[in-house]
Amino acid sequence: MKSGVVLAGLSPHPPIMIPEVGKGEERNAPDTLWALDELGKRFASADYDTLVVITPHGLVLRDAVSIRGDAVLEGDLASFGAYSVNISLKSDLELVREIAASAKEDDLKTVLLDRWRLDTYLTERRLDHGVVVPLYYLVKHGFSKPVAVVNMGFLSLMDLYRYGMAIARAAKRLGRKIAVLASGDLSHRLKPDAPAGYNPRGKVFDETLMARLRDFSPREVLTMPEDLIEDAGECGMRPVCMMLGALDDLEVRSEVLSYEGPWGVGYGIAIFTPERQRESRLAEILAERERRIQEMRKNESFPVRLARSAVENYVRTGKRIGVPEDVPEEFRVPAGVFVSIHKEGMLRGCIGTTGPTCPTAAHEIIQNAISAATADPRFDEVTAGELPLLEYSVDVLSEPEEVPGEEHLDPKVYGVIVERGGRRGLLLPDLPGINSVREQVDIAKRKAGIGLREPVRYFRFTVTRYH
Repeated sequence: MKSGVVLAGLSPHPPIMIPEVGKGEERNAPDTLWALDELGKRFASADYDTLVVITPHGLVLRDAVSIRGDAVLEGDLASFGAYSVNISLKSDLELVREIAASAKEDDLKTVLLDRWRLDTYLTERRLDHGVVVPLYYLVKHGFSKPVAVVNMGFLSLMDLYRYGMAIARAAKRLGRKIAVLASGDLSHRLKPDAPAGYNPRGKVFDETLMARLRDFSPREVLTMPEDLIEDAGECGMRPVCMMLGALDDLEVRSEVLSYEGPWGVGYGIAIFTPERQRESRLAEILAERERRIQEMRKNESFPVRLARSAVENYVRTGKRIGVPEDVPEEFRVPAGVFVSIHKEGMLRGCIGTTGPTCPTAAHEIIQNAISAATADPRFDEVTAGELPLLEYSVDVLSEPEEVPGEEHLDPKVYGVIVERGGRRGLLLPDLPGINSVREQVDIAKRKAGIGLREPVRYFRFTVTRYH
């Protein structure tokens, strides 16, 4: 190929796999050690102009992707005790600027991290270990090409895929041949002593993702269940989606070199070699997404249909709908209600009331649905263009009851309210990624601005969840 993506890969980034850090421990993951070396050898010897590295451990923004704008990129592993490991490479700033311009065409935001912005965001100037660890194995085999370092964003997986498409488009416009390396570990919850604790679904996530990468099925990766991703406690999913987007219009030969999880964290290594052009996969992926949403809406419950109607009408007209006549009996009584809105697997807004503030639960649903779409301070207001992409859930709360201590809580069964003085924090039950009472209580305390060691009053409640 004359320009565009000519090589791609997935690499983990455990510092322990660097001999100067592991000091022999790295040999407990022999498959990973071999595969990292093999990946480094192939990426160092391949014919391309610039390497794009996508990392989850740089400056990660909620609504944008950030890219390093330094002329020279430097990093080390001094914080891991390896003072002799240093990386210094030139940055392809022309490509960086073209990526930002290409992404803007799709309404995707980019923050260029020059020195001023690094200081503004209080971000470390040196490269993070998500970049340094994979580059160690490339540099070992003589790699010295220019690099562009892209930090993943907390965008939807679909938007990250589209950002990857923008990376490839920018390279073609400049006549660059590029390689794209997604840096990311898989589940951090494979064993009881794993860094993020144990969850049996961590192994399921790893096996599912690696199988879909082996088959090279981007659509199947993008539609992995949100709760499975949350339960895995991973850091590689978003870099992978960006890399897959860069390969959107290419037929690809996929090689999974290794997979191991010796310390409770999954390490997957794969190489993807483009073989020829093909039509973009984007239309097929979007059609599948639309089909899934339409099927879901055919079967949506009354409260979800009411919440969706309230949001759609308000966003389009600025007017609130009235309560319909055919309200089921259980929604004619007052109740606390939470309405959550998701877009492509990412939270888009959530507002609720712990107790009734309206005459009926139906009124409460309308009020909180509109607030979730327009008044959640974490997000911009929902736009009309987003409406076809939104998914809703409604939680109707029971009356909270005070309990004497955490032993009476269960995050899968009960929501929790913590209270100290005038500060009050709430967390709903059965949320993806919340697997212990400690996690649930700590998050509720943080939401209320209560110190983690401060004593609190505990209240628990149940919810009826509607989809």
